[in-house]
Order: sequence, then structure tokens, then C-alpha cells
Amino acid sequence: MATHQESIIDQFTRQAIPFTQLYAHSNQESLDLLVEMAGVSDRDTVLDVACGSGIVACAFAKVADRVTGIDITPAMLEQASVLAAQKGLKNLSWQQGDIEKLPFPDESFSIVMSRYAFHHFLQPDVVMSEMMRVCRRGGRVLVADVALPQEKVEAYDRLEKLRDPSHTHALTLEEFSQLVANYNLQNVSWKFYKVELELDQQLAASFPNLGDKDRIRQIFRDDVGIDNLGVGAHYRGNEIQYVVPIAAIVGEKIS
Repeated sequence: MATHQESIIDQFTRQAIPFTQLYAHSNQESLDLLVEMAGVSDRDTVLDVACGSGIVACAFAKVADRVTGIDITPAMLEQASVLAAQKGLKNLSWQQGDIEKLPFPDESFSIVMSRYAFHHFLQPDVVMSEMMRVCRRGGRVLVADVALPQEKVEAYDRLEKLRDPSHTHALTLEEFSQLVANYNLQNVSWKFYKVELELDQQLAASFPNLGDKDRIRQIFRDDVGIDNLGVGAHYRGNEIQYVVPIAAIVGEKIS
């Protein structure tokens, strides 16, 4: 049986190109929001944890002094290099590595961030601890990911594990809050936004197990008007669309 890391590498090797092309991942308004929340300046050195195809890292690199992206999947890092070159950005570097054991000294970066990745982590507290370790005192840590009400998350997790077998667990708002409290981040601020998705486009960029795409479609059909999944599934014409709620949280490391 594949390990969790092997599952992530398998999924995101296949998703590398379609992932980058999805509008939901490259929406400029949401990228601008994260850059603003992090308070990025031309003095900042930034680490993007589980950087994927480099979309967020490139957005930060337009402002920051230097941005490093780390990810476990080589195919994603290849796409990140392509994206940076397309945008003419030269202040980025990419590194393959384990985000539970970040290969950087203590207090290496003034901003440490991660977007749309925590729901893949088996041990989000370990990753958060590492993010805090490599962040300088007075620096900022930012996390943005799916955040669902407690009563919706179990059904959502079941669905996402069908669509993407590397999914582990979407944090609830309460779990997000506890994560921040555990590491004593200060001057914390939250922002909330929604990512609109069209089901068939999302499935075209996904690689579930054989036969599971039909199961996923049926789950969404059954949830229209009910919303057990917490994503407001609805029809637009003949197409099923849904809206994933995102929480973004940033705080200052003071010790």
C-alpha cells in the first residue's frame, strides 16, 4: 500500500499542469489578498511551504526581496520554474523536500506561508511547528485553506478523499483557531473568501480511483439544495457548481 507521501507525489505529478491552469488557483483577487495580509515589502524573504506549481510564490516575488518554494513533488516544481520564467521573475528558488522537516536553519525567513495545502498534511501541527521555527522573530506566518463548520467537515472529507486520495482532513474554523493559539501568534488577523468551482472542470484536473468520478457526481447531485457538504452545490444550466469556503490567517511571531 502506498504511503501518504507517495500518494501526494502520485496525485500531484498527474495534476501538475491542470492544477496550474485552474482559474480557482490563479485568481488574482485572492492572490492580492494574501500579499496584502502578509504585509510583504521589498525587504522580505519569503518561504512558501508546499508551494505546488508556484502560483502564490510568484505573486509574492513581485514584491518581496527573495522567495523560496518547497514542495515534495518534482513535477510541481518543474511547473513552478516554468511559471516564474514566463513571468520574468528571477528572485525565486525552488527546493524539493519534506515539509515536516524543513531543510532551513532557525529564523531564516521573515514571512512563512502555505496556501491550500494543510488539508493534505497528516500532522498539521508538525508542519506549523516547522513554519514557526524557520520564521524570524517579528516575522509573520500565514496559512490559507479550506475551513468548514464542524458539522460539515466529515462529509466533505469523505468526498475529497474520493476526488483526491491524498486529501487527509479539512480543518474546521475551531481547529484553525487552536493551531494559532498553540503557537502563540500575535496580532492575528483573519480574512474569508470563497472559491467558485465547476464540478466537471475540477474533475478533469483530478485523478480519483477508477469509477469514483461517477460516484462524486452523484454525491453532488444528491447534495443540491441540502448542503451536507458545506459547499452550496447548485446547478447553473446543466452544470453543477459549488463554492469552497477559505479562511486565511496571519499572525506575528514574537518569541
